[in-house]
Amino acid sequence: MTETYITISHLDDFMSADFISVGMKLVLKKEPNSYDDESISVYSEKGTRVGYVANSCASVAHGCHSAGYIYRDFDSEAACTVRFIINDIAIAELLTDRKAEEKKTA
Repeated sequence: MTETYITISHLDDFMSADFISVGMKLVLKKEPNSYDDESISVYSEKGTRVGYVANSCASVAHGCHSAGYIYRDFDSEAACTVRFIINDIAIAELLTDRKAEEKKTA
């Protein structure tokens, strides 16, 4: 099984950098807009927006995938788990339905 990592950016825009912690599960929701057809917002499990999945080569951390790369991996929502926090970004592991099932059987 290969892990898929994403960069969660704009944490400081939502005053949530202190709110996010390693191991926290977050919810990804597809929310296309006029600037980005593949925009994915990131929410806490309680429904508070905490950031966005980075989608430009300038904002995606090395070794991570962009929102455009993972956009087709799930329907409208998915989950991720925060693995690292670096300044105002978080690196999270994507947990698609397929990957969640693989972890259950492993």
